[in-house]
Amino acid sequence: MTDDKRSPLADWHEAHGAEVLIEDGWPWYMHEGTDPLVEYEALRTASGIWDLFSTCKYEVTGPDAARLIQRRFTNSLAGVPGGAVRYGAFVDADGLMVDDGNVYKFDDERFWVLINTADPDGWFRETADGLDAEVAHRTEDLAMIAVQGPTSETTLQGLTGRDLGELGYFRFWPDPTTVAGVEATIFRTGFSGEKGYEIVMAPGDARTVWDALIAAGATPFGLTAVDLARTEVGLIIIAVDYNPGEISPWDLSMDRFIKTGTECVGAAALAARGQARRSASGRCRSKATSSPTTALPSRRTGARLAS
Repeated sequence: MTDDKRSPLADWHEAHGAEVLIEDGWPWYMHEGTDPLVEYEALRTASGIWDLFSTCKYEVTGPDAARLIQRRFTNSLAGVPGGAVRYGAFVDADGLMVDDGNVYKFDDERFWVLINTADPDGWFRETADGLDAEVAHRTEDLAMIAVQGPTSETTLQGLTGRDLGELGYFRFWPDPTTVAGVEATIFRTGFSGEKGYEIVMAPGDARTVWDALIAAGATPFGLTAVDLARTEVGLIIIAVDYNPGEISPWDLSMDRFIKTGTECVGAAALAARGQARRSASGRCRSKATSSPTTALPSRRTGARLAS
């Protein structure tokens, strides 16, 4: 297709024999020209890097930015400080999932939303009455690289002057930092069940960061390795574990990420569904844990766990 998008790392992928899968015009690399099990082992035992250019990225700004997101988001954004990340489901008025993903708060009037859906403007617009906020699609404006694995901190630390030990789980620095000499934003998040980070930068700087991470010892991996890793720790993927408009987050044991005391359009329906579920049997219950390596949910395009 002539309108297929192209990752800023496409030349590297092609030169190394990567297998590409195009989903709705966006590239996802199944492997990086090596055995996916070798990539998986690197992810589980050392450091792996993953090209997340195709993660759907949105910037929501304005005085009512938080309220615009909250009207679709099941987790609460009340009292969330700048530099914090929240995971949750996005639902319709019936409390049925239309997507899931992360919300990143820079300040009271600026948020990033990273999800699976390529164009959520429609469902944000449906519940935007009376709000002063704007949504901008930033996917092609921003490259993104995940650094995942037990040695990910050591791998990345040598490329940045900031102390990664100060960055808590599901946190990020709202002010840009540098990675391999280029301006970037670092998230302490991931979609592997391992310790990890995600780096966002201008597309033109992606190759600089990618090459530096490989030189630091990281192994590129693809979607096949991710599917193995995420399945082991119970992370969910849209169109695999659920289809939009068919089930509620209760059905996926996402209890921790459902707050019914918000202005979410599906709050009342979720409260009713939750009450019904409490009297039903046969549902797996989520288990709280302090470990960052055994989290509930998210997505192919990057995601995660947060309370």
